[in-house]
Amino acid sequence: MPPLLSSLAARLAAGLRRALAYARASRRRTWLLAILALPMALVLYTLALIPFTPSISDITKAKTERPAQLISADGKVLSEYRWANREWVALNRVAPHVVNALIATEDHRFYEHWGMDWRRTASSVVHTLRGDPQGGSTITQQLARNLFPEEIGRSRTITRKLKEAITAIKIEMYYSKDEILETYLNTVPFLYNAFGIEMAARTYFDKSADKLNLLESATLIGMLKGTAYYNPVMNPERAQARRNTVLAQMVKRDKLDKAQFDTLQKRPLRLDFERQTEATGLAPHFAQQLRKTLIAWADANGYSLHADGLMVHTTIDSRLQAMANQAVAKQGRQLQGIADTAWAQRSAWNPQSDLVQDFVRDSSEYRTAVEQGATPDEALKTLLADTAFMRTLRQNKTRVQAGFMAMDPVTGKVLAWVGSRDFGQDPFDHVQQARRQPGSTFKPFVYGAAFEQGALPDDTLMDEAVEIPLGGGQVWRPTDGGPPSDAPMTLADGLALSKNTITAQLMHKVGPARVAELAQAMGVRESKLELVPSLALGTSPVTLREMVTAYSTIANAGRYVSPVLITRIEDRHGKVLQTFTPPAAEKVLPTGAAQTLRAAMRGVIDKGTGRAIRSRYGIQGDVAGKTGTTQDNTDGWFILMHPRVVAGAWVGFNDGRVTLRSDYWGQGAHSALPMVGDFVQQAFRSQVLDGKDRFIDEEDTSAMGNAMAGMRNWVMELFGRDAPGQPPAGGAYPSPLPPGTLPPVIREPDQPEAPAQRGPAPPAEQMVLPPPPLLPPMPPSVSIPPPGSVQVPGAETPP
Repeated sequence: MPPLLSSLAARLAAGLRRALAYARASRRRTWLLAILALPMALVLYTLALIPFTPSISDITKAKTERPAQLISADGKVLSEYRWANREWVALNRVAPHVVNALIATEDHRFYEHWGMDWRRTASSVVHTLRGDPQGGSTITQQLARNLFPEEIGRSRTITRKLKEAITAIKIEMYYSKDEILETYLNTVPFLYNAFGIEMAARTYFDKSADKLNLLESATLIGMLKGTAYYNPVMNPERAQARRNTVLAQMVKRDKLDKAQFDTLQKRPLRLDFERQTEATGLAPHFAQQLRKTLIAWADANGYSLHADGLMVHTTIDSRLQAMANQAVAKQGRQLQGIADTAWAQRSAWNPQSDLVQDFVRDSSEYRTAVEQGATPDEALKTLLADTAFMRTLRQNKTRVQAGFMAMDPVTGKVLAWVGSRDFGQDPFDHVQQARRQPGSTFKPFVYGAAFEQGALPDDTLMDEAVEIPLGGGQVWRPTDGGPPSDAPMTLADGLALSKNTITAQLMHKVGPARVAELAQAMGVRESKLELVPSLALGTSPVTLREMVTAYSTIANAGRYVSPVLITRIEDRHGKVLQTFTPPAAEKVLPTGAAQTLRAAMRGVIDKGTGRAIRSRYGIQGDVAGKTGTTQDNTDGWFILMHPRVVAGAWVGFNDGRVTLRSDYWGQGAHSALPMVGDFVQQAFRSQVLDGKDRFIDEEDTSAMGNAMAGMRNWVMELFGRDAPGQPPAGGAYPSPLPPGTLPPVIREPDQPEAPAQRGPAPPAEQMVLPPPPLLPPMPPSVSIPPPGSVQVPGAETPP
């Protein structure tokens, strides 16, 4: 090669070597910078996450969890708002075997680290990279997840692990090691609604946590790796194998002798399993209705309903609540026996009947079978042939339900609240949530509107076949259980005997709009009412709470008082945080009209459909009330008024297609009245309520009352007996009402009562028309702040 070319090649080679050396050095610097930057970034990211982890105050609250208590007016604890079904036990009340098994299996360096076990974490990362994921969390990290599942979560991300580590370090800073163990053992879940070691010991071995032996302790600790997978009830072989693994870990950590292990691992798994029912207290439905409102109040005021030890003082009287519970349970058992006998008959529960087959199609088992590929006919046939399924279906469908509520009509304080026969079986609240047709308990609103317009109790109407023209050739023909007497009947007797013919004529004179307006003003403020003539007979569904409130307006001489549930909230030290003052009473019915209505309703008890209150229960005080029964005896009602208590009950079934199949027991006078009668009888006998209290008539000094009295006198002087509440001469009725839907006629008991007739479509001349617009709900009255008024939308059939 020529010298020139050789020199040039040498220079190029040298330049290339220098370039390569520089590149290699640059890459080394880049990698070095990257390696140094990674931990810096991780540190910065970790610091940024600190504000998004639970604070020290949150950790303190979790450690000293004190659920809010619901306190009765007489100082008894009605309920507690717990996070879960657990009973907290101190560490010295837990068997030592439990602690030894826990530390040996889950975190054998527990007493050496400060929340993070770096050796275990590194080992976990290595195994995970090799495709063998292993947990590296310490007991403290697991506790962080248990205490703050929403803040930390359980996803497999670096963010979750960092938040878990930060929280674990905070816990170690604040808790001692023994406090960490105690809190962990009291918060870990064990399936079957059992939280904490105490409830787990009771659930699986029917003993307390301090009585657990070595094998039982190892079984429960073994479940922590996967409660469902190692469930000793459903997967006993897996649970036993996992138990032996725990025992082996105890041998490895010098907590168990090898010889003892060899003997114990051969022992079979022995359980004494029983689900633990959560304590519900005296008034569980009442407590449940208040829960959402109280949570909202606590959030708005910086408290935790589950941890801050709040004391919520309510209006419930524990003595009256206990009496109400007993009355509902007693009558419910009797009615259930009647229902069981009736529905056990082949003629009632016939698999070939359309009703029973509809029940099957409504079941979750039917839907599941169809979703899994069965044809509807195949699914129906299979389930109808399944004896166990059909027996359970019948029991569920024919379970008698009830609701009961009592309140003070003067103060509005709710004294007793029973939402169903058994909260555990049916948590659906039949006081506040269920909307059912009230039947004849709605009739007082018709008579109240008439008395407001000047009618008197001794005014008469003819008890005769009634045909009320609706226009367009449509006619409404309401009837009673028997033929009419074709004789004059006073309005007082029409109400006492619950005569549909009399009530229908009165409704025709007053008008549905005014009756609905009055009913809403008196307390039916959440349910929509149809503006049709048959509204008089209770065809628009309402809640028991609304009806008891409206009857309290009658008892309180026309003054509406919103139901009061809470009086005050205190902190754990007794400091009053907020007091709830009841709103002022609203005058919604003139005093004279209200007192006239109240007096007429005494007749229901003295000689009418509610006379069993005196004859059977011996209640001789000043009381008034009304029974109610709906079509086919689907719903039974009774509401009783006393100067200091209004008590009402509803009885029926969750499915409106099911009835007691008895024209006698299905009547409100025989189904619902005994609950109220028993309750009031006990309250009077125990002198919790004074049976000698009497209604005191007041003088109506209002301008409206005086104007109505003057109008009445003027009409009487001008027209004689052709006054409001009396048919015009010749028996002609006013001009037809505007067309409207006429829901089924509802008849009332003790005539004897005949069930209302829904049945087939009426003849052409009685065909109903499309419904008119619904009456919009009245604006809500002034009510106490959220905890004092719980408004939960209801439904005619519970989910």
